[in-house]
Order: sequence, then C-alpha cells, then structure tokens
Amino acid sequence: MKVLIVKNISREGEGILKKILDESRISYDVAEPDSGEDIPDPLNYAAIFVFGGPDSANDMTGKMTDELQKVRAAIDNGIPYMGICLGMQVLVKACGGRIEKSDVREVGFKGPDGEHFKVDICRGKEKEALFNGLGKSLKIFHLHGETVALTDEMELLATGKFCRNQIVKVGENAYGIQGHFELTPEMLDIWLEKDPDLNVLNANELRNDFQAICEEYTNNAENLFKNFLGIAGII
Repeated sequence: MKVLIVKNISREGEGILKKILDESRISYDVAEPDSGEDIPDPLNYAAIFVFGGPDSANDMTGKMTDELQKVRAAIDNGIPYMGICLGMQVLVKACGGRIEKSDVREVGFKGPDGEHFKVDICRGKEKEALFNGLGKSLKIFHLHGETVALTDEMELLATGKFCRNQIVKVGENAYGIQGHFELTPEMLDIWLEKDPDLNVLNANELRNDFQAICEEYTNNAENLFKNFLGIAGII
C-alpha cells in the first residue's frame, strides 16, 4: 500500500502529511521532477499526492507535459489522488478544465480585507467523506496567482471569498485543494526565506498569523489527510 508524493519544488512537500504517513506506517516514494527525476508510473501506487510549486499547469515544458500525462493516467485508472495548489491545477488541466489568472493573488494567511483566508464547504457537500469531522468553514494558507475553470463533470466542494474554486472533486476519488493544509511552522520558515512572493512580506506578521490559528489549522489538516487516506482504502 505504498503512496507516491510528487514535489514540484523541493521546499513544498509533505509537511503535516509526513507525520500521518509515518505514524500509520504507510510507505511512500518521493519524486522531484523539478530536480530532473522522472515521475514513476502512477499505476504502481495506492494513492498519489501532488504538491505545489512555481510552475503553471499551462506550461509547455517537458516536465509539465509528463506530469499532466501521468496524472491523467492515474485518474483514468481510478488511482486516488490529492493535489495541493499546483497539484489541484494539474488535476483540473489534465481532466479537461482550464487554468486562468486569478482576479486576486492570494498570498499568506489573510486576504485584502485583513481577515484570515478560509474555505467554505458548499451547501449539500457537508457529507462528503473528505470533510468527516470538520466544520463548514476552514482557515487556510494561500500562495497562488492562478485559478481553475471546471468542466461540467467536475464537482465544486468548497469556495473562497476572493478565489471561488477552492476544493474540487473529479470522479470518485480525486481531489484538489487550492490552498495549503500541509504547512508546518518549520516549512513556513523555509518558505519565508526562499519563496519570492513571501520573502518580501513581513515575516513576523506571517508567523503570528500562523500561531493564532495553528492548533485549529493542524487539526483540520490532519482530519483532511486521514479522510483522504480512508477514501483511498489505506487506513
């Protein structure tokens, strides 16, 4: 029951998910295509996670072309999938949707109104298995300038105030989340140093924003990841 983790850039990876996998003794492989590594055949895994990065799913690079093809193969063969940020956009693009510039570039924990970014579960979607044990509104960290346009076959599960399409479902067991639930304080420190959209902001303010919601955020993230692993039949 091994899972595959695809890191589109080395600093954006498992985070909170790693703790869950390790505690549950779930083995996993990590592929870093940004470092020149090939993405393994997804059909050899029980589930796939694709994390964020600075690429666009619209890029015509060999890296992105291969990633889109591998993700489409996974979906076509019913492999459970979770995409975070770019990983969500890759899912939508691979399955026939569009990637577009977002009207609001969402970066950090708070929006232009000074309030914490959050995703609101759509009416009628509260009983979706991914949301077991969660409330109707979840605070989240964002780091993106693009958004997705869904096809009629895709299901919108949660929305945001500034960027509408926040959590989507494709088929029976493929999910995309626009924001970052995997973030840990240690990861945030690395991102603040290395990410060009973050290292121009006030680092102490961002750390304080995280500290204010860290327990709630972490509990929600652990629930989401465990729910997905349950959907995938792994735990």
